[in-house]
Amino acid sequence: QVQLVESGGGLAQPGGSLRLSCAASGFTFSSSDMSWARQAPGKGLEWVSGIYSDGSDTYYSDSVKGRFTISRDNAKNTVYLQMNSLKPEDTALYYCAKGWGLPTPYEADYWGQGTQVTVSS
Repeated sequence: QVQLVESGGGLAQPGGSLRLSCAASGFTFSSSDMSWARQAPGKGLEWVSGIYSDGSDTYYSDSVKGRFTISRDNAKNTVYLQMNSLKPEDTALYYCAKGWGLPTPYEADYWGQGTQVTVSS
C-alpha cells in the first residue's frame, strides 16, 4: 500500500529555517512526480511546491518562491522541503503528496498525514 510519512515540522522563529522530509513507500517513487501542500487552521488547502520524478525541474507558489526549496533523493525514496526565511503566515500543517496536486491540491494521488509547522516569536 502507498504510504507517505512527513516529518521535520516543529516550532521556528520568524526568519528561521526548517527542513521537512517525506518518506515514501508502496510505489515506484523514482517514477512519480511529488508535491507539497499546506493547510492553516480554519483555511483551505494551499499548493506549495512540486518536483518532477527525476528532479529535473521544480515549481513553487508565489508565496514561498525564493524561500522554500523542494528536492528529492530517489535512492532514499524521500522528498524534502527546505524552508528558509520563515514567516508567521507559513504556520500550517504540511502534507506531501504523490502527484502534482494540480490544478488543485485535491488532484494528487495520495497524501501523507502531515507535519505541523509553527512560526512564532
